Amino acid sequence: MEHIYLDHAATTPVHPQVLKRMCEVEKETFGNPSSVHAFGRKARQLVDSARSHIAKRMGANEKEIIFTSGGTEADNLALVGVARANRDKGNHIIVTAQEHHAVLHTAEALEKEGFRVTYVPVDRQGKIAVEDVMDALTSETILVSVMYVNNETGIIQPIQEIAEQMQHHQAYLHTDAVQAFGLLAIDVRELGVDLLTVSAHKINGPKGIGLLYTNKDVQLQSLQYGGEQERKRRAGTEDVARIVGFEKAVELAVEHRIERVEQYQALKQQFINGLQEQDIAFQINGDEQNTVASIVNISFPNTAVEALLTNLDLDGVAASSGSACTAGSVEPSHVLTAMYGSGDEHTTNSVRFSFGLANTPENIQTATKRVAKSVTRLTQSIR
Repeated sequence: MEHIYLDHAATTPVHPQVLKRMCEVEKETFGNPSSVHAFGRKARQLVDSARSHIAKRMGANEKEIIFTSGGTEADNLALVGVARANRDKGNHIIVTAQEHHAVLHTAEALEKEGFRVTYVPVDRQGKIAVEDVMDALTSETILVSVMYVNNETGIIQPIQEIAEQMQHHQAYLHTDAVQAFGLLAIDVRELGVDLLTVSAHKINGPKGIGLLYTNKDVQLQSLQYGGEQERKRRAGTEDVARIVGFEKAVELAVEHRIERVEQYQALKQQFINGLQEQDIAFQINGDEQNTVASIVNISFPNTAVEALLTNLDLDGVAASSGSACTAGSVEPSHVLTAMYGSGDEHTTNSVRFSFGLANTPENIQTATKRVAKSVTRLTQSIR
């Protein structure tokens, strides 16, 4: 049985060109980038070059890029680093109710440090209102964090509009762009954000590497103690191979963005059409016209998500109920709860399907039949 991967929002297969480049570096460049001898200088050159090329492709200055171990660390650094460094200006932070747990749990931790956090709601279409963010701002607000694309629903948030409205406020604007990068055109200057998070493994790069774009004017406190790497903002020896792999993944994602978006959108539409042809009941969660090409979140009435995911896995289809970080949890989706309210059936019968380079029209056709089979099996058992 062919196993079909429909969980690209959780992680993506590493692109062959990325693997090739990383292997070359692992074989040929093992020096510590902080060493002054020839081996170290060679490694440093690769890190600096990668930083410069990645920065250029997102409209940033190379000095504004901080390499991290991934999206979670970048989000933590953005929130905690800004909060602690700017406490003299205020103690209020704004996030949305549907953020990734890397932001939500960090915000909760900051509340224990004495910071006040406002959680902005989303509507039933999964979108926040710019007015709600602006209404939440106070003279004590030092940071606003709104994810660019929701990881469970794929809904795109109005980041640029928020940035425009916040131009004359002291608060910094951070966006977790992990699910947006490579699918949406991102220029940090045009977008107007002060901080932005990217993770390599979401764009067919390696796990364990990400970045935080930090505008040169942002006051940020480091979270780690050690050496003076990353301009004293993130101590620890740089992982040269992963950084170079990240660079290659960014290059491919940016250069092939339009064709990838067209490909993923076609696969998603084929999947939806296929489910309709199988004549099963389902509803798409969120505004279909305001999502990225790669993600669709679907509610299947009279099913339970845990049982459905198990059946799908047995039938060779990999999908998820939302964030991979909570894949083992039986709790209702906090994203869908924010959209529909606690206790609503959508929060316990919805599955996220996400498309990418591992998919073809042929395996999508097979997947729709298997999904329909699993849904029918479960709904008939309930009856």
